[in-house]
Amino acid sequence: MIAINQPPQPRGDLSLQTIAMPKDTNANGDIFGGWMLSQMDLGSAILAQRIAKGRVTTVAISGMAFLRSVPVGAIVSCYCELIGVGRSSMTINVEVWINIESTNKPAKVTEGEFVFVAIDDDGKTRAVPEQS
Repeated sequence: MIAINQPPQPRGDLSLQTIAMPKDTNANGDIFGGWMLSQMDLGSAILAQRIAKGRVTTVAISGMAFLRSVPVGAIVSCYCELIGVGRSSMTINVEVWINIESTNKPAKVTEGEFVFVAIDDDGKTRAVPEQS
């Protein structure tokens, strides 16, 4: 049964949570998109490292969409979901959600797909271990 008027829910699991600080603002006083992108990279890297059981590197970001601005003081939550694994690569969907202070309702502010490659200690590509 589908619940009616259910608020939207993030896809994936919580990987990273932080607070948007004044030092991370753009000229308009909102959180700078580059800062948000770096949080998404960190959050998805946590999942990629867990899957790869070791070092990874970001090789691509696609499908990036900024849906709304983020105010200073917002709790920023990155939710990550594995959407594909190749021989050495992993594609991870990242959604960033905040709670809107005035309504205390969650809102998705951005999303994107991050592709990582598993690497060895010398920085060379290696296979992603079989998932159990």
